[in-house]
Amino acid sequence: MRRAPTLCLALILALPGLGLPGPAEAAGMGDSNTTPPKPTETSETCEGVQVWDPETKSCVDPKEGALDADTLYRAVRELAYAGRYRDAQGVLRALPDQSEDRVLTYWGFTHRKMGDRVLARSFYEKALAANPDNLLARSYMGQGFVADGDTDAAIAQWREIKARGGDGTWAEAALREAIRTGLTYDY
Repeated sequence: MRRAPTLCLALILALPGLGLPGPAEAAGMGDSNTTPPKPTETSETCEGVQVWDPETKSCVDPKEGALDADTLYRAVRELAYAGRYRDAQGVLRALPDQSEDRVLTYWGFTHRKMGDRVLARSFYEKALAANPDNLLARSYMGQGFVADGDTDAAIAQWREIKARGGDGTWAEAALREAIRTGLTYDY
């Protein structure tokens, strides 16, 4: 077990007025992903590793359908948000660029939520190697450190988020709150 944060850091983390943004804001990265994904036919009708195709108005295998990468990524978010981590991973496999940092982040997220924090961390590290400014990967990795009891490593990620301009973002606030309380967030 790592030592607890210093009193000074603990006070900073608990400062009033730095309220934690709604958990929905962590659902993804960038301005288009600051709200939770709305349930669609993908999570409400399709079963297993299938994605709703609006063109054919049917559920399709993501590897066989003609869906673009952004549509598949939105399906990953929606399935992960619904707690369907294995199905989200099936859609992740269909994404053409497996080295893209947002794809690697969700591989990490789904593995962490399924209990494999070591494998999750390796995906977060790959995401950060591809894009060191990926604040969501840093927050999720830091939350994994909190779950492991490694407060020092979590604080290091929190400081990196702040240093990279993420002060006040969901990624920063969620990790700050996780460090303060020991509880982590799904979104």
